[in-house]
Amino acid sequence: MNYPIKDLTVALLASYRRHGGINHLDGANLPSRAGVVAITSDLLRLVFPGFFDDQVVHSSELQAETALRLDSVAGRLEDEIYKSLGCFGCPEGGSRDPRPAAHDLATRFLRQLPEVRELLQTDVEAAFEGDPAARTREEVIVAYPFIEAIAVHRMAHVLHGQGVPLLPRIMSEWAHSRTGMDIHPGATIGSHFFVDHCTGTVIGETSHLGSHVKLYQGVGLVARSLAAGQALRGTKRHPTVEDRVTIYANATIVGGDTVIGADSTVGANVFLMHSVPPASLVLMEDFRVRVTHKRERPGTVDFQI
Repeated sequence: MNYPIKDLTVALLASYRRHGGINHLDGANLPSRAGVVAITSDLLRLVFPGFFDDQVVHSSELQAETALRLDSVAGRLEDEIYKSLGCFGCPEGGSRDPRPAAHDLATRFLRQLPEVRELLQTDVEAAFEGDPAARTREEVIVAYPFIEAIAVHRMAHVLHGQGVPLLPRIMSEWAHSRTGMDIHPGATIGSHFFVDHCTGTVIGETSHLGSHVKLYQGVGLVARSLAAGQALRGTKRHPTVEDRVTIYANATIVGGDTVIGADSTVGANVFLMHSVPPASLVLMEDFRVRVTHKRERPGTVDFQI
């Protein structure tokens, strides 16, 4: 059976004319999502050599393997940065010609990979020390989705800080789709960071986290309101979490003026819209669970908030 291709084409073309805001035609070539994902996968192999390869990487071959992968990543990354600059413009103060700017940005990014690795080692250590279920550090790197999420974030954060458009967000959303953890590339996160289970965790663009911060699943560091829309761009909308803070599952911390003082603990399911001083313990005071025996009240589990 034949499809009415001509009629379908006419209908879609009419839609393209009516709703032009979701077309990208006759303009600069957008970065390739698939290309950025492939680059990110290779970057993970560079920062964790031997962990994400199909075959054993021998130390005698490490220099040659690393050089080959770096050369491949550098060229592809420059091309994707070039396309993003062509669509959205060079960073402020940069060259008006996207190609030299793209080459410079790719080189600067790759030079920072040793610093990224230094931070990631502290994250692996925090995950291993913070989770009694972890048997080895190798298990943490290979099996914990948190490590992939924070590794991609730390690399995307470098590109975001360099003013590279679009690419950091593609990287972070790819990690989000794979791990369930949503970290905006603009968020600043200190060393020894760990999110246990990590699913459903949201860390907004202007969040600032100190060192030795531990979160659990479902924690949200979010804005108070987005009603003002684009007028909020560039403002501090998300919370600050100081050093050595632990935030338990499904807690929500709201607002750019909210500061969680150092050495504090925020309990599960807390909804917090104001700052707390250092060494605070924040709990849901009125939460009660009552369980009665089935013989008394069949099937009863009562929750009161």
